[in-house]
Amino acid sequence: MIAELTGMDVANASIYDGASSLAEAALMAHSVTERTEIVLARGVNPLYRRVVATYCDGPGIRLRDVPAPEGVLDAEAAAKLVGKKTAALVIQSPNFYGCLEDVAAAAELAHAAGALLVVVADPVNLGVLEAPGRLGADIVVGEGQGLGVPMSFGGPNLGVFAAKNQLVRRMPGRLVGATVDKDGRRGFVLTLQTREQHIRRAKATSNICTNVALCALMATIYLSTIGKQGLQRVGELSAAKAHYAAEQLTKVPGVSLRFAQPFFKEFTLALAKPPASIVAKLAKKRILPGVPLKTYDRTLADCLLVAVTEQRTREEIDAYAAALAEVLA
Repeated sequence: MIAELTGMDVANASIYDGASSLAEAALMAHSVTERTEIVLARGVNPLYRRVVATYCDGPGIRLRDVPAPEGVLDAEAAAKLVGKKTAALVIQSPNFYGCLEDVAAAAELAHAAGALLVVVADPVNLGVLEAPGRLGADIVVGEGQGLGVPMSFGGPNLGVFAAKNQLVRRMPGRLVGATVDKDGRRGFVLTLQTREQHIRRAKATSNICTNVALCALMATIYLSTIGKQGLQRVGELSAAKAHYAAEQLTKVPGVSLRFAQPFFKEFTLALAKPPASIVAKLAKKRILPGVPLKTYDRTLADCLLVAVTEQRTREEIDAYAAALAEVLA
């Protein structure tokens, strides 16, 4: 199901979370290409970028950042950074700011330099958005917590990892294949186990010791139950409600969209007053308005990242807009 959603040939049995999935993708790209640089779009989740930096420090892989002054990858700046030393170009779509990236253009840029394209994607969105694999991605990773896995006070989460078939022997984690037993009954087997506990360390692709099997099972049940039409409906409702929320919130004096880019279910607001104080005041009204971005990017100190899912109602969105108008007055 993950392979189908991402447009990839094969998906593993999961990794710890979205951040570790991306870090493993960076190491995999380094292993496949034998190149020493990873070019990361600024629109990639900053927490993910920190984990990638930790993973890449040991092998001495250099990370290079591409700015996103308008909310999406600066193509001109990326073209200057992606070159013969680049193992992979990494983008996220929708990105951390909620903006949709041009995945096909990024794939063309990466492949022209002989690099891989790694795309961070939310599998919940892929019931509506085009699969990254069909747009040229070589590796697709992401956070699968939204596939029916409860927040549970911060974890455990579910790392999604999928790739093209020609990269399969470089993939981290466990690959499960279908087979038949001696009586001809359908069964499943661990086809590839590329972790260092199972094979010689020098040939291992990863030191990840296990996968989040319970969360992967939850996601499998969720996708099987909701089905293709259900997942598409979740995406359509999320997008429609997010755009309604953006419309209502930007009617409030002192509120505007920070980026003039297409978005899906997250968007960035610029506020006339400090976002942290707004969040504190609305929390007292039992409203979680979003995430202040100053912690992640000081150039966005006046910005608030807002997410709207299919679970929100028109009444809740209208109440948020009214409360925001009150605290900004």
